[in-house]
Amino acid sequence: MSDHETGQPEMLPGLRATVAEARARGRAERRRRDDEAAPAEVDPVAQVLVDVPLAHLDRPFDYSVPAAMAATAVPGVRVKVRFAGQDVDGFVVARVPTSQHPGRLAPLRRVVSPEPVLTPAVAELTARLAHRYAGARADVLRLAVPPRHAATEKAPEPERLPARPADLGGARLAWAEQGAEPGAGEAFLRALTQGRPARAVWQPAAGTDWPRLVAEAALATVSGGRGVLICVPDHRDVARVSEQLTAVLGEDQHAVLTAEGGPARRYAAFLAVARGRHRVVVGTRSAAFAPVQDLGLVVIWDDGDDLYAEPRAPYPHTREVLLTRAELEGTAALVGGFARTCEAEYLLRTGWARALAPDRRSIRAAARVDVTPAEDRGIPARIPGAARAMLRRALESGPVLVQVPRAGWAPSLACERCRTPARCRGCQGPLELTASTEPPRCRWCGTPDPRWACPECGSAGLRAPVVGRDRTAEELGRSLPGATIRSSGGDRVLQQVGTRPEVVVATPGAEPVAEGGYAGVLLLDTWMALGRAELRTEEEALRRFMTAAGLVRPGGHVVAVGDPAHPVLQALVRWDPAGFAARELEARASAHLPPAVRLATVTGEPGAVDDALTLLALPEVAEVLGPVPVAAKERTPGAGGPGGRPAEPEEIRLVLRVPRSSGTALSESLGELQRIRSARKLQAVRVQVDPLEL
Repeated sequence: MSDHETGQPEMLPGLRATVAEARARGRAERRRRDDEAAPAEVDPVAQVLVDVPLAHLDRPFDYSVPAAMAATAVPGVRVKVRFAGQDVDGFVVARVPTSQHPGRLAPLRRVVSPEPVLTPAVAELTARLAHRYAGARADVLRLAVPPRHAATEKAPEPERLPARPADLGGARLAWAEQGAEPGAGEAFLRALTQGRPARAVWQPAAGTDWPRLVAEAALATVSGGRGVLICVPDHRDVARVSEQLTAVLGEDQHAVLTAEGGPARRYAAFLAVARGRHRVVVGTRSAAFAPVQDLGLVVIWDDGDDLYAEPRAPYPHTREVLLTRAELEGTAALVGGFARTCEAEYLLRTGWARALAPDRRSIRAAARVDVTPAEDRGIPARIPGAARAMLRRALESGPVLVQVPRAGWAPSLACERCRTPARCRGCQGPLELTASTEPPRCRWCGTPDPRWACPECGSAGLRAPVVGRDRTAEELGRSLPGATIRSSGGDRVLQQVGTRPEVVVATPGAEPVAEGGYAGVLLLDTWMALGRAELRTEEEALRRFMTAAGLVRPGGHVVAVGDPAHPVLQALVRWDPAGFAARELEARASAHLPPAVRLATVTGEPGAVDDALTLLALPEVAEVLGPVPVAAKERTPGAGGPGGRPAEPEEIRLVLRVPRSSGTALSESLGELQRIRSARKLQAVRVQVDPLEL
């Protein structure tokens, strides 16, 4: 029967051939897709950590590995997978021959990049930290692996310069002075060259060139064939250590990992480490996760600095990240600083580490430290005569550092007659002075108030209970005519000063390094750092004082203005961070405070915290403290209740406390709480394990 008889148009012979070819191509394409979708012959199952920060989904999921991706979908690479009806990012953490999932596995969508950026050691580290801090592993992975930069991956690697031959003679001499026990410093260096996991808590004397010693410890480790990871608080310390690493190891022998250079530069440095081009890394907080191959030493300097506290969930502390790596990878560890934290002292008490510190004779020879009361002949004086005399003497031979606790000119004001705090008449914010010739203005809304009068007594006089950096510089300029006065802090931080005589007034953390060290260091207003009502007030105050005093040149003079009988200032005079940390740890243990115990907080709206407490299956030994209201946040202009009263607190906080031995059980309980809350879509709460402050 013809096409015409059946009612169908007759198909021309050429058209028939075209249709047949198209059908053949379609069948071939389907066969090709089927072949590509067929599972890989070897280890056809990929275990993938998907980037979904939901606690109840915080585990690897199995996916089929198509044969076309068998060579590229290796552990550590980024992939795209189908999850909950959408394409999401993930990391392959393992390839296995079979899956426990009974149904059909979804295939990997594609391999985003062939670069294995998540090493097995870092993958295990993220799992440990997520468990310890009761967080989601996806959140830890975001901290560990920087975002991909495709152009950087494709760029050709520059030719690597040859390493400098290792010469440990100078390093042995320098480290020999770092142990009170004969040979302790040399023994630590020898252990690094032999690849043994030596662990030390190190407190050098004032004036010690600690970046040089850290670089020489890195040299000893590299000479033994292993890698080094160094974490310091900020980019200025990174620059100091990087300079010494270049001097000791040679050009292009280490990587710098910070956020200062932008995403492309950071990712390039990260790739250089992951590919094994660099085996020595120095950086800030995020560098603690660097994928250093054959890691042999982790170093953290000034571990009490609050810059090491991660502000993003699950809030891991850099010190704990590095110590966990040391345990997992069997590396040496060096916890250094001019001061000593209670956590570092606890490492010594438990035998995890040994102390490295110079003997008393070396400490006394390094610098002279005095404390003078804030008065002259019984009259209160912010800069007493003994301090001024030290400044004049020190200026004859070099620069002088003056540390003040606050920036600005007069950051807070009060009534001169009745001491009532001066407040803005518009928003009730605190008033400040920015210069001697400017009227007072509000710190919150910026409104000037030249006609302020005290609402209590009617006086128009103002006094400054707290004097800032800028006013201190003005006072010193008047009392030291002819001297150069420079300020450092806020948005104008000096990196370094030379050897010529000048006075540098700086806030804590903004002290520039002087070439050859400062001839003198003056610590003003020590009462302010010691007067805060916080858990770590005295520890933090001593850390700030010793960090500034440590910048003095060998044989220089340090003067602190304050109460000579205060235990913190006494520890500073004796340069005894070990004794202070030991006493502080005893006091915390008797009060059941960290690090003698494990603490966690649960913060949120009252209903959410009540639900969390109901769902928590705490260890029997756990104590529940609270809930207590969380302090109201600083109000923006116009916020608050009637009459400018602060707004009512919107959150409450629970504090959970267990003995140190039950810390793992507490983390497991909090992790299970997070999974239940996530699965039931309950109101969010913020969980923090071992917070710095309560």
